[in-house]
Amino acid sequence: MMQVIIVGGGWAGCAAALQAAKMGAHATLLERTDMLLGTGLVGGIMRNNGRFTATEELIAMGGGEIFQTIDTNYLHKNIQFPGHDHASLYNVATMEPIIKKLLLKAGVEILCQTRVTDAEMEDKAIRAVLAKNRETGETVKLEGDAFIDTTGTAGPMANCTKYGKGCAMCVLRCHSFGGRVSLAAKAGVQEMICKRGDQTGAFSGSCKLFKESLAPEILETLNTNGVVVVPLPKDKALTGKLAIKACQQYALPEFANSIILLDTGHAKLMTSFFPLDMLRQVPGFETARFEDPYSGGIGNSVRYMGMSPRDDSLKVKGVLNLFCGGEKAGLLVGHTEAICTGVLAGHNAVKYAQGKDLLILPEATAIGDAVRHVRKSMQTEKGMSLKYTFSGSVFFERMKEKGLYSKDPQTIAKRVNEAGVSGVFNQK
Repeated sequence: MMQVIIVGGGWAGCAAALQAAKMGAHATLLERTDMLLGTGLVGGIMRNNGRFTATEELIAMGGGEIFQTIDTNYLHKNIQFPGHDHASLYNVATMEPIIKKLLLKAGVEILCQTRVTDAEMEDKAIRAVLAKNRETGETVKLEGDAFIDTTGTAGPMANCTKYGKGCAMCVLRCHSFGGRVSLAAKAGVQEMICKRGDQTGAFSGSCKLFKESLAPEILETLNTNGVVVVPLPKDKALTGKLAIKACQQYALPEFANSIILLDTGHAKLMTSFFPLDMLRQVPGFETARFEDPYSGGIGNSVRYMGMSPRDDSLKVKGVLNLFCGGEKAGLLVGHTEAICTGVLAGHNAVKYAQGKDLLILPEATAIGDAVRHVRKSMQTEKGMSLKYTFSGSVFFERMKEKGLYSKDPQTIAKRVNEAGVSGVFNQK
């Protein structure tokens, strides 16, 4: 049986592992912490703007099992907030065990609290990874036919200290489970770091407040409508913080001049950080408390510190049998983007192990266009300073200009079929 090793259990890693298992490989998913989903543990926004299109594209391509599972766990559907239409918000408190159950049912072997320490190379290919289990202290050697790096680009703590405001104690929990270890870097790949002006990397784009620490009237509105917008006094506007966000689709004036909360189980505060003393001066937030990161009053995690050079099949350049997904694949921001690239990476890892031609999605699809456009853009200094997402900023505008944005599943499915990739991820 083909052996595919996936390193990193965020949304991209879960999608890659599920796709590889679905195609008949033995998929082993390594995650350094005690839970899957990574930043998906505190995220929650799906189907907003062009992410609706990408979601329906992947479903039409036959790779939408994770999206369809997420669809069963929404707290709110089809809501609007500044700059974003038809968004759905999943419950971050219950999503992880649901996804874990899906993967286990598909036959994925999941090794949590297992952190890669090295890669064994032979003829420009990875033959095995060495991984240490935190609980037992045992180091195991895992051989594979193909490998997928979905370790993300945030952490370790030294990066957050050097380029951010120190460890903000986010859900990635580097201090407990060790910092991110890049498989690509262990294989000798020279990775890329994004830079915008004086800012190296980018801050995570939101924080989470403990819901019960908010005023009852705010909590009631949030639970009922899924969104709360509270205008800020001019002297408390978050001017200057928008440019440092990883999530540039939310870098709109409304997000600087207002407190925007989304209900994802926590109260998702749509800013990278907000000084606690200042926040508590806003009516309704007098007793507010941060839930993630715990030090969200002063900072947040720093991301986009280690992206892999790759081609449009998501194969990492310089290593014959290594693929990548999620943020590791470039400046694509968001859960939807991670799932889409994860499925493609999982598919092509199995194709490689089979000795078959790798799949490159056509530019007539939003997913295929994103994979290619981001790869090409990152070859320029300006392109490396931008972020790309289906839900806003420069790539959503590109989607609309190219006629790729649609809110109609039938129209999207028809376009996928005309592009020749309908059901392509269902191939055994």
